[in-house]
Amino acid sequence: MSAEMNPEPSIVSGPPLDAEPGLGPLTLPGYLREVTRRYGEREALVLSSPQGTVRWTYAEVWERAVEVACALRASGLGKDGRVGVLMTNRPEWIAAVFGVSLAGGVAVTLSTFSTPSELDHLLQVSAVSVLLFERTVLKKDFAAVLTELEPEIGRAAPGALRSSKYPFLRGLAMVGDALPGGAIDTWDAFLARGRGEPRELVEATAETTRPSDAAVLFFSSGSTSKPKGILSAHRGVTVQLWRFRRMYVFGPEDDIRCWTANGFFWSGNFAMALGTTFSSGGSLVLQTTFAAEEALELMQEERVNFPVAWPHQWAQLQGAPNYGDVDLSSVRYADHGTPLAHHPTVSSGKWFEPGHAYGNTETFTISTGYPGDTPEDVHVNSSGVPLPGNTVSVVDPLTGAVVPRGERGEICVKGPTLMLGYIGVPLDETLDAEGFFHTGDGGYIDADGRLFWEGRLTDIIKTGGANVSPLEVSEALAGHPGVKVAHTVGVPHETLGEVVVACVVPHEGASADPEEIRAYLRERLASYKVPRHVLAFREDEIALTGSAKIKTNDLRELAAKRLQA
Repeated sequence: MSAEMNPEPSIVSGPPLDAEPGLGPLTLPGYLREVTRRYGEREALVLSSPQGTVRWTYAEVWERAVEVACALRASGLGKDGRVGVLMTNRPEWIAAVFGVSLAGGVAVTLSTFSTPSELDHLLQVSAVSVLLFERTVLKKDFAAVLTELEPEIGRAAPGALRSSKYPFLRGLAMVGDALPGGAIDTWDAFLARGRGEPRELVEATAETTRPSDAAVLFFSSGSTSKPKGILSAHRGVTVQLWRFRRMYVFGPEDDIRCWTANGFFWSGNFAMALGTTFSSGGSLVLQTTFAAEEALELMQEERVNFPVAWPHQWAQLQGAPNYGDVDLSSVRYADHGTPLAHHPTVSSGKWFEPGHAYGNTETFTISTGYPGDTPEDVHVNSSGVPLPGNTVSVVDPLTGAVVPRGERGEICVKGPTLMLGYIGVPLDETLDAEGFFHTGDGGYIDADGRLFWEGRLTDIIKTGGANVSPLEVSEALAGHPGVKVAHTVGVPHETLGEVVVACVVPHEGASADPEEIRAYLRERLASYKVPRHVLAFREDEIALTGSAKIKTNDLRELAAKRLQA
């Protein structure tokens, strides 16, 4: 039978996990102990603030994490107890998350972008017994938010909270100014609780941790519904922490200095920025909340060579008033596609990050990909090939049958970093009979086993009988010199089903003439993919999730209203 009559199925596996180079201990306590052993007196992090500059070595990160673990044990935390961490990127966040793991608990990372109602939901579903938080984040006072959500917090003695609303929550501690009375310990008071706890018990607890044990509970970004709690094992987290060093092709000799202002409560930034940096013995240059002008000054002062940012942040950095004045000559690892790589003082040549990858929070980031600087004729703008231990398939979203190579369908994954499950959802309602997680994303696998991601299945635009990938249109739009932000949606249409609508935020002073943009796209896209309408928006009109993902449903409704008007 010919290959045409019996095409190869869209299912492909990577090498076995034990063939992956560069992996170390596969528990968070083991990971931190190993990087401390390797890099002990090297600088691990720096945070500059109006109160001064904090610098910790790897040995100090270990000691601060042990202090947190002792305090948690003294507070009654037992095996698998959940501890909420609600902070920006600061030294205490790192000490807290690793400290929870040293104490045998599960770190629950909570977004500082949370509104009061969202935080209420997160606290109820996560069932944390201790909450460690930063009191003031920009204009938010989380101590005030929490006492408003649960007045008992303002009345109980420290360590003696009894709440019918949050029945598992027994203790709180915060970084920041103390409250008069109430159940909230200051950070110093919290750490003092653990000073009588034998250190050897913490180390013994850490030694009992197994790679299969629950390690962290991260939440999805909530771009399509309420955030889902995603429970991951130590192995899944640490494989990615080690892996990202290999994907970036970094080592101790590169002296990585990584600036980031993206929350570590998003798995991508935790694995990519923290994992890459710690695994290669580098230093994290922390910024608690993103401010473009301040970020550029930090990069200059701390001689940053590896900046990690989201697309909207690159645009803001480029538009900052001091952009043309700062010295960024230390930058060596800025992707060639970002504005920073073309700053007048940056002369490191073309460098490409491992951006040809695909992943989810459910797999604690990437499942497929290529290392940095992979030649274009190898990656061909794909999302990469399965990483060690992973299997990827593409199925018919209605029948679940694996489709032939080249045919589009739903992306499904399984492998060693796949989550333990969603909290509150039976595993058999999440995985199929073969153990695959159905991602809800659309794409295809080519003849060479490369995955091509095309966006959420629910976002695929069906216009006049043809399917249009909004991602493809948005990527073409992003190349237009006048476009700062681009997102493409489908808006209902009486005869076509949907029409393609481009929503753009133009650069300041740039023209956003719809016909000129459509003409630009006609040279790059098939005619049926060219947007019927191009709508210009202000940046503050486009709603983002806390992880800077555009809320497609909100934008679709906004575009529809604009067109009706």
